[in-house]
Amino acid sequence: MLEKLDHLEERYEELTKMISDPAVIADQARWREYCKQHADLEEIVGVYREYKKLLDEIEQAKELLEEEKDPEMRELAEVELEDLRSRQKPLEDKLKLLLLPKDPNDEKNVIMEIRAGTGGEEAALFAADLMRMYLRYAEHKGWRTEVMSSNMTDLGGVKEIVILIEGKGAYSRLKFESGVHRVQRVPTTESGGRIHTSAATVAVLPEAEEVDVEIKPEEIRIDVFCSSGPGGQSVNTTQSAVRITHLPTGIVVSCQDEKSQHKNREKAMKVLRARLLDKIQQEQQAEMALNRKSQVGSGDRSERIRTYNFPQNRVTDHRINLTLYRLEEVLQGDLDEIIDTLITTDQAEKLKVVEQ
Repeated sequence: MLEKLDHLEERYEELTKMISDPAVIADQARWREYCKQHADLEEIVGVYREYKKLLDEIEQAKELLEEEKDPEMRELAEVELEDLRSRQKPLEDKLKLLLLPKDPNDEKNVIMEIRAGTGGEEAALFAADLMRMYLRYAEHKGWRTEVMSSNMTDLGGVKEIVILIEGKGAYSRLKFESGVHRVQRVPTTESGGRIHTSAATVAVLPEAEEVDVEIKPEEIRIDVFCSSGPGGQSVNTTQSAVRITHLPTGIVVSCQDEKSQHKNREKAMKVLRARLLDKIQQEQQAEMALNRKSQVGSGDRSERIRTYNFPQNRVTDHRINLTLYRLEEVLQGDLDEIIDTLITTDQAEKLKVVEQ
């Protein structure tokens, strides 16, 4: 591990010189690439330097202890040595985590798709609750959100909605939200007072750039039509809605929220690229033995990941056996405790694999 860290520190120092070189600054593309590499290494190099300084201090304290004859001074030296050693393992654990291979998508923006599942209108209303929960979470994080396409019900439920979430580390925080979310409550549409169970699915896709996925013009079919609202009524008479079909995979994306056909087409292409990138990555992961299903799940859309129980004010994440009795706060976007635990569990699992 130390050899690898030495190599990373050397590379960091090399990049520090390069991003100050006028010849490199003149080539903006190269300078940006080197700045990104430098920023990526900054944290691990900082922790490694702190770790090396700590090892030096431990050695100095040991030497002092060996040389010191005065009982009181020896006692002080022993206390200091114990304090220094207590800081060693946490730093080593942090370095191991920082050395884990990073998900290349972690810094990407997110395209989130929420769909009502089983449960009729109540499922659509629950999907709307999830939509508001994630929008509020994004707001807490200072992220920008934009609805790419939506299909609402007459009662304000969500049949399907696609949201772009833009912000630093959005994918790294939201990637474990993919799966089936289940709700248990008395539906607002019922008068009998019986508790029903319904569900909605969430898909979290990293936003794909054009360089990530190449889509040839001959691989897509574009249809235009008049947009419609809840109940199927026509919203306008111009053919502004766009449907794009990717012929090789059969993936279909529709966008009709904008009045401009051009804007709807732009949004649809963005969603299509994300779905294609997700499909490619899912296939790659299925082929890799190291990417076996972890405790926090595979991101499989059919996997039941969380239950929101209204009568007991309870939220349970089934992957990590975490139960919180503050449902209202969670639905208001207070998701950090759940997300932090999911990330920590995933990192611990990856460490086990590395250390085996």
